Amino acid sequence: MGKDVIVACDFASKEQTLEFLSLFTDRKPFVKIGMELFYAEGPEIVREIKKRGHRIFLDLKLHDIPNTVKKSMAVLSRLDVDICNLHAAGTVRMMEAALEGLTREDGTRPLLIAVTQLTSTDQESMENDLLIHEPIDKVVMHYALNARNAGLDGVVCSPLEAKKVHETCGSDFLTVTPGVRFADGDIGDQKRVMTPAAAKEIGSDYIVVGRPITAADDPVAAYKRCCHEFIG
Repeated sequence: MGKDVIVACDFASKEQTLEFLSLFTDRKPFVKIGMELFYAEGPEIVREIKKRGHRIFLDLKLHDIPNTVKKSMAVLSRLDVDICNLHAAGTVRMMEAALEGLTREDGTRPLLIAVTQLTSTDQESMENDLLIHEPIDKVVMHYALNARNAGLDGVVCSPLEAKKVHETCGSDFLTVTPGVRFADGDIGDQKRVMTPAAAKEIGSDYIVVGRPITAADDPVAAYKRCCHEFIG
């Protein structure tokens, strides 16, 4: 599977989202639909963007008891998205149940990936807020192994951890990495970040890029720059 840039469409409305996507007249970017947009517009926004020819990463980060997640994934599977996700902290059993729900009767399903630790989380906040006192790198690798053992396709992780995830879980285990910023850009509220070129070097399979593209003066040019730096 080739590398790709996923554009985070973190907008509050259908109108803003479609206005942004209408800027792209050549290559249609792979897009991420997160909680804000999905909660504002519901499943119809997913269908509309899919109809326009975009691949979709539906970023809802499910985390609940196994049966609830299983039934919820069965609903999401009918939206024909390309990637879904959940929190690895929900346990191996929850991840296994999610796979069961996501898999259609014909055996097909979207890719399923697990969030290890959010890129806004650092060692201090993990220890103080979550009472997890292991090194963050060790926690991420443990969660990644749990996801692989549950049958998932990969993880969401910091680009700083992508290389080690591949070493720990295998080269075919996908790494989807937010926390990517241009070298001359603002890191915002992310704490573990990397440039597109560096993410390429370290082995990220997909990078998720939001504000450096969506808030750029020329979003199409920023997207092309990101693709050039990451894909080549």
